[in-house]
Amino acid sequence: MNLLLEGVVGSTAYGLNTPESDIDYTGIYVEPTARFLGLHPLSREKATKTGKDGADATYHEVGKALYLMSTCNPTASEILWLDDYLHMTEFGEELVSLRSNFLAAQRVRNAFFGYAVSQFHRLVERGGFKGSLDKRREKHSRHTMRVLWQGFELYTTGMLPIRVPDPAPFFEFGQRIVSEPDAASAKALIAEYEAKFDSAKTVLLSEPNEAPIEDFLQRVRRAHLD
Repeated sequence: MNLLLEGVVGSTAYGLNTPESDIDYTGIYVEPTARFLGLHPLSREKATKTGKDGADATYHEVGKALYLMSTCNPTASEILWLDDYLHMTEFGEELVSLRSNFLAAQRVRNAFFGYAVSQFHRLVERGGFKGSLDKRREKHSRHTMRVLWQGFELYTTGMLPIRVPDPAPFFEFGQRIVSEPDAASAKALIAEYEAKFDSAKTVLLSEPNEAPIEDFLQRVRRAHLD
């Protein structure tokens, strides 16, 4: 796999890991340009590879990665905001330098707030979890709170923080949700952040700046023609 960028994400990166937490990896790779030509070009659905040997890892082909980032997808975008990397090429470094060009105010709000709402529905629909129900509810509660915090910070500052400043409130929130069948605290937190988004002044533009992203992708494709 021709990696441009690779790093550790998930609970370890957020500072919300526990002794039971796995290490999650993510990366961006490049397929030879020839694979997109001809009668049967590589589809976007097949442009993701997962970890081997039990590793929890997701690697997106650069074209798919840029598409997801242009929607401000929280999971796909976070690789551009890590403090350090396991692997980085010159193209990977350039992509990180372009990260602000993907941002658009409404897309950030929709993506991060929408992710939190979907997590809330999973908390209410208790059967949607695998494994220990209480542990899964607690974990998803922490990440609901985390993604709301991250989204609001990105919306108001233009920077996506990865590691939470203090994990204690997130763990306390998760423990509280375990005893709430209707996840009332999560619903209240979502309402709180909805009001915060409504009243906040964003530093982001209304649309992403696609020109440098398009130029980057074209150069990556030419460099990997063979």
